[in-house]
Amino acid sequence: MGKINTRIVKINGINPEKELIEEGAKFIRAGKLVAFPTETVYGLGANGLDEAAVEEIFIAKGRPQDNPLILHVSSLEEVKPLVKEISKEAEILMKEFWPGPLTLLFKKSTLVPMIITAGLDTVAIRMPNHPIAIELIKSSGVPIAAPSANTSGKPSPTSAEHVIEDLYGKIHMIMDGGTTGVGLESTVLDLTVETPIILRPGGITLEDLKEILPDVELDAAMIKDDNKLVPKSPGQKYRHYAPKADMFVFVGQVEDIVKAIKERAGQLIEEGKTVGIMATDETEHEYERGVIMSVGSRKNLGTIGQNLFNVIRRFDERKVDIILAEGVESFHIGTAIMNRLKKASGGKIIKV
Repeated sequence: MGKINTRIVKINGINPEKELIEEGAKFIRAGKLVAFPTETVYGLGANGLDEAAVEEIFIAKGRPQDNPLILHVSSLEEVKPLVKEISKEAEILMKEFWPGPLTLLFKKSTLVPMIITAGLDTVAIRMPNHPIAIELIKSSGVPIAAPSANTSGKPSPTSAEHVIEDLYGKIHMIMDGGTTGVGLESTVLDLTVETPIILRPGGITLEDLKEILPDVELDAAMIKDDNKLVPKSPGQKYRHYAPKADMFVFVGQVEDIVKAIKERAGQLIEEGKTVGIMATDETEHEYERGVIMSVGSRKNLGTIGQNLFNVIRRFDERKVDIILAEGVESFHIGTAIMNRLKKASGGKIIKV
């Protein structure tokens, strides 16, 4: 793939300039790739009905083709041609949580190319809650296939700078709409099975969904690593969100976590290693040695979600050898944060 002259445009995140949106839409219609912000992370968009354009996403990211993509729509009406049927539960969830960070799995129609679904008969669809994303989809006139706009396996991009770092010269346009809000990819919910299953936790939590679907469950595959898994959703297989350094995540009572990290950091520093410590606002002052960064507040786990991928990238910039990260409690958004930390560390979780 030859180097592409990537156009970077600053675009208003609240009232996006029509001419810039139309420029991006022209690229999408022409089968080109455009990175754009959503409320979760930056997406790498292509015409979701154009197989050749979608193939370019996999090439630009270096993404395995057995990893399905999400189709993004700008209205409920746009879902109908893409799916075989819309259940009553799906209708309720779309009205309640769309636009927003919830992706729903449906049985796909013949309109959806197999490359989108990795050969499966289900398709993942969501409506993003971001003016730039919505206007780009509307203006393009097609559903936009968009995984996160990063090199496959690296931390997801929450700013245009992250996209530039990973994809400059590989895609046609980067829409810089500032930093994203949620900072973690959308929740993926499978409605094609008898008991609705969360395949990937995100900004819409298990607790949120239980208010509408009392029997909803977390996917067992999230708890165990299985390389034979056929992923029905992005983020189910492969090491994701990974720093260049080895990463270990400590879980338990906060004071025990801090004590264990301090001890391990001391040993590693004595061995001549550069150690990154991913602390929280409440604990940051307790560490004296290492490259110490707070990822956010335990009193507001949403801040940890927003900052997580950016902090991982900053440790990469500081060229640390090992990252020792504090875990959080697995409830509400904490479930999604721990899921990303587990993936980023390749499952290296230390219980203290």
